[in-house]
Amino acid sequence: MPYLPIIALYKLGLLPASKTRPVVSKVAFWLRRPSDVQQSAQKYVEEYIPTTLREEMLEKIRWHSDQGDDIYLVSASLDPYLSLWCQKQGIALICSTLEVRNGRYTGNYVNGDCSKQRKVIGIQQAIDLSSYSKIYAYGDTVEDLPMLGLADIMYYQGQPITELADLN
Repeated sequence: MPYLPIIALYKLGLLPASKTRPVVSKVAFWLRRPSDVQQSAQKYVEEYIPTTLREEMLEKIRWHSDQGDDIYLVSASLDPYLSLWCQKQGIALICSTLEVRNGRYTGNYVNGDCSKQRKVIGIQQAIDLSSYSKIYAYGDTVEDLPMLGLADIMYYQGQPITELADLN
């Protein structure tokens, strides 16, 4: 397991998640066929993701859906499984996307790790925010703070906040 030193550095707090994920992805996905990964992703979506979802966040998704809102999941996680989950939910996705060349994953990200300021860039490239009268954003980690800064109504770790300075 060539990525164990990377995981150890991450667990010790010496390597941030935004640097850990690309290295682990490189090792895990290099030269794998997307069709092979898709099978694992489907199983992950069906068996694991439901055990990790917080009911209050699912309720928020349902509420926004009932309001007719456009809903985007913006995540540093990977597209093979998130795209499946988002399709099932009927929501759009902006996330870390794995590069495919010659029918195989390279292990690299197309546009880098979708965290911190890259979340903002991804949102601005995909969405005309000026066409919305109100923007809601939900985040759980410090990597989400730049994205929360785009919103009129912000939630951090399930709690409403009025300013990012409230988190200091």
